[in-house]
Amino acid sequence: MSTTITIRIDPKTKERLEKLAQATDRSMSYFVSHALEQVIEQEEWQIGEIKRRVELADKPGATFIPHEDIEAWLKSWGTKKERKPPKCV
Repeated sequence: MSTTITIRIDPKTKERLEKLAQATDRSMSYFVSHALEQVIEQEEWQIGEIKRRVELADKPGATFIPHEDIEAWLKSWGTKKERKPPKCV
């Protein structure tokens, strides 16, 4: 069973959506619901991963790599003095 919602989109997006629907012989609703489903799935995954990682970080004995070490390592990429990946402390 489906339900109806109303969304606001700019005219250019609506025009593109209409063209896509016509070109594929699908409804605009199909593309909107499909896109929304993908966004929801991605966001749910991301929130779950963040929660999982926070739980791991809060456990006794958790190790971390200092931000400064990561930043220095990344800045060294593509240079003659590229650093090795930093270690957890």
